[in-house]
Amino acid sequence: MYKVASPSEYLVITGVGIEDIRLAKKGWILPGQSYIIFDMSPVNYTFEVQAMSSEKLPFMLPAVFTIGPRIDDMPSLHKYAKLISRHDKLSTHVKELVQGIIEGETRVLAASMTMEEVFKGTKEFKQEVFGKVQLELNQFGLLIYNANVKQLVDVPGHEYFSYLGQKTQMEAANQAKVDVAEARKKGEIGSKEREGLTLQNASKIDAETKIYATRRVGEGRMAEIKVKAEVKVYENVREAEVAEANAELAKKKAGWAKEAQVAEVEAAKAVALRDAELQKEVERMNALTITEKLKAEFLSKASVEYETKVQEANWELYIKQKAAEAILYQREKEAEAQKAIAEAELYARQQVADGEFYAKKKEAEGLMALGQAQGAYLRTLLDAVGGNYAAMRDFMMIKSGMFQEIAKINAEAVRGLQPKISIWTNGGGEGGDGSHGAMKEVAEVYKMLPPLFKTVHEQTGMLPPAWMGTLSDSHSTNSALN
Repeated sequence: MYKVASPSEYLVITGVGIEDIRLAKKGWILPGQSYIIFDMSPVNYTFEVQAMSSEKLPFMLPAVFTIGPRIDDMPSLHKYAKLISRHDKLSTHVKELVQGIIEGETRVLAASMTMEEVFKGTKEFKQEVFGKVQLELNQFGLLIYNANVKQLVDVPGHEYFSYLGQKTQMEAANQAKVDVAEARKKGEIGSKEREGLTLQNASKIDAETKIYATRRVGEGRMAEIKVKAEVKVYENVREAEVAEANAELAKKKAGWAKEAQVAEVEAAKAVALRDAELQKEVERMNALTITEKLKAEFLSKASVEYETKVQEANWELYIKQKAAEAILYQREKEAEAQKAIAEAELYARQQVADGEFYAKKKEAEGLMALGQAQGAYLRTLLDAVGGNYAAMRDFMMIKSGMFQEIAKINAEAVRGLQPKISIWTNGGGEGGDGSHGAMKEVAEVYKMLPPLFKTVHEQTGMLPPAWMGTLSDSHSTNSALN
């Protein structure tokens, strides 16, 4: 795409094949490149700058500046293209930028001058502002084509210039009254009085001349001292600004140096990493080469040995009887068939083993994944119950139905017992003498055995050993050991 700019415009092209930017009046826009067109016509900016003199008297300075890009300097055009061109010249961004520079320099200059110096030296004040603002605009590639400073205006609430005009009017009126009175006086006073008045006036003028001269010398010294003090203050301010700028520059240099060192370290690490990767690839290729070489050598040796043995066997077979040739051929074929069968069986077994190994591996991976998922679930559940292990255990037992299974098992166990109650009587209540006391205790123990054995037999089906006795077939409450 071919683009042509108008006489007051420039093309700014950047992209593929262009290191920074390229300014041109016309040119081709290639794929991968972008462009904008900016106008070089100057623009008028009207401001009312509020400043304050060295006596701390505020005033308004209306000014009109005609500002545009510096068309006779390519570096300045490059600065303007990179910093300002993408904004509209009449936009708030550009206007605030220019206004900030003008207000800053105007206020600094006004603070070093009295109101009388600003008012009387408007031309010099304009040149000072013009020069300082231009120095700031140079970094943006801008040029002041014209600057017009209007009449100073009072700030509302500070009517300095109004009071100054009233003072001048009152002085003129009073002087007129004095002149009228002086004329009347001259007409009424005679020649003699005029001579005496002349002498008096001469003496008075001489005295006033001496007083005025002395006063002017004092005012000159005071003004000189004041100017020196203001110059010293201005120099101190400028030195502070220079020191601040040097500190900011040192800070930026330290940041740039840090970034450069970081970039150098990253580049060195990247080179070392790439070197290690290439070395690894070289070693791998060398290993492959050596492996292939060894395979080729072993294969060559095996081929030579095989050919040699075949030739020897053929020579022996040629010498031996022709009948042995058929037997040998048959045995070789049988051996080859057995070898092929063995290889096929080996391959089949290997495939089966590989399949089983793959299945076991997948099963283990599944169990591992399931275990990890269950572990994550248990950790989440334990966190949810506030780390209470007993609550988590009860929840898992309820969820898995373990309590229901335990209840069912207990119910089945109780159902199988089928308890029965048997009442035995052994003819108690008979007393005995003291000689039978020991035998009575043994008899009572013996009487407890029949009901115990019967209960065990009814609940479990087990019978007492034959040497101890047998139970009767009747289920009456009076059964006893036989």
